Amino acid sequence: MPTPSKRKAPKKATGTAVATVQTATEIRAAHQRAIGLRLRRVEGQIRGVLRMVEGGESCEDIAQQLAAARQALDRAFFEMMACSLEYEIADGRDEGQRQERVSGIIRTLSKYA
Repeated sequence: MPTPSKRKAPKKATGTAVATVQTATEIRAAHQRAIGLRLRRVEGQIRGVLRMVEGGESCEDIAQQLAAARQALDRAFFEMMACSLEYEIADGRDEGQRQERVSGIIRTLSKYA
């Protein structure tokens, strides 16, 4: 006789603002985990480049690995900025505050792009 599946009942929303803040917080947490993993990979790449330099590898090979690490860092930066935008969009603040924060994020992207 098959056992009944144990499904969790969906959580009831306690209020629009609370549910929205939780969603925004979950979005931020997921992005931060992904970026943390990406940065750990970059850290490994940099350690590899250091070993190459210390081991006397060719400048061309080292430059190739540095370019890959730089590209990975750029990708982490843009993902962090995307996280900021998503968080601001999902956050339950009023439109004026949201627009101000999004404008600040856009200025940051323009400054470092």
